[in-house]
Amino acid sequence: MNFTSQNQVYPLSIAPMMDRTDRHFRYFMRQMTRRTLLYTEMVTSAAIIHGDRNKLLGFSPEEKPLVLQVGGDQPQELAICAEIAEDMGYDQVNLNVGCPSSRVLDGNFGACLMAQPQRVAEAVSKMQHRVKIPVTVKHRIGIDDRDRYEDMANFVQIVSASGCQQFTVHARKAWLQGLSPKENRDIPPLRYEDVHRLKQEFPHLLIEINGGLTTFSQVHEQLKSVDAVMIGRAAYDHPYLFATADQEFYGEETTPLTRHQVVEAMFPYLEYWLSRGVKLNSIMRHVLQLFTGQPGTKAWKRYLSENGYLPGAGIEVVREALTQVPQINE
Repeated sequence: MNFTSQNQVYPLSIAPMMDRTDRHFRYFMRQMTRRTLLYTEMVTSAAIIHGDRNKLLGFSPEEKPLVLQVGGDQPQELAICAEIAEDMGYDQVNLNVGCPSSRVLDGNFGACLMAQPQRVAEAVSKMQHRVKIPVTVKHRIGIDDRDRYEDMANFVQIVSASGCQQFTVHARKAWLQGLSPKENRDIPPLRYEDVHRLKQEFPHLLIEINGGLTTFSQVHEQLKSVDAVMIGRAAYDHPYLFATADQEFYGEETTPLTRHQVVEAMFPYLEYWLSRGVKLNSIMRHVLQLFTGQPGTKAWKRYLSENGYLPGAGIEVVREALTQVPQINE
């Protein structure tokens, strides 16, 4: 691999997911993996420039390494956003060229920008001129009828010529009309071989693959063909999967926390945010799936769901929920 020194390779990352990868989810995941690269939800360039930055972009130091994902199509605005990201301490900034929702389509950003590689290249160039942190791009293998491998390769060729060295590729095309964002995550077939070919033909670039990957055995297999793997929904639906991530992909020798220990490690964080008026369920909703596949998981989720939203709900609710699940030394 021939990357510049600023492009540290993180073999494993968790995908940016709207309404999921907020700061509370990221802090929760850090109780299981310190090294996996994490992303924010996508934030539009207009919101970053004109909105409440602390509310939209604030994070705890423990969440790093952390990437800010930005959505937008105005190169100068995106350059300002990159500078804001660097000033706030983000490790990378990522341009979303993969989201197929009607909201981003109407705003001319997300996946529709794959049809405008020169515009993406200009944006990336301006962003890189403003910051020292890596500027990366997340995109699809194609959109609508522009879905040949050659179309994707042309996109990457043009954007990489602007200096971008890292591309995260969702190995499904996106239909900009006719499919919902959820359907675009499931219906178009996966074409991993196209992403593998991209790495073969652009060996100097850092290529990360995303889409349909749910187990670490799959991750290890993919790492034979690409530089990194991004896991999406499986990270949210089965978060304890990542308890061994640091050992398997970063050579750490620490013993993973048990599921109960993960929750208990969250107590100081919960106390901090509860004292500032944050509702318990807005944090613990991300933790509901921690005991997936374990005895007592239904009781755990039921107790938290029924009591976590009540006025004044605090740590005692979480402690009681834990008693619903037998302790197992994983």
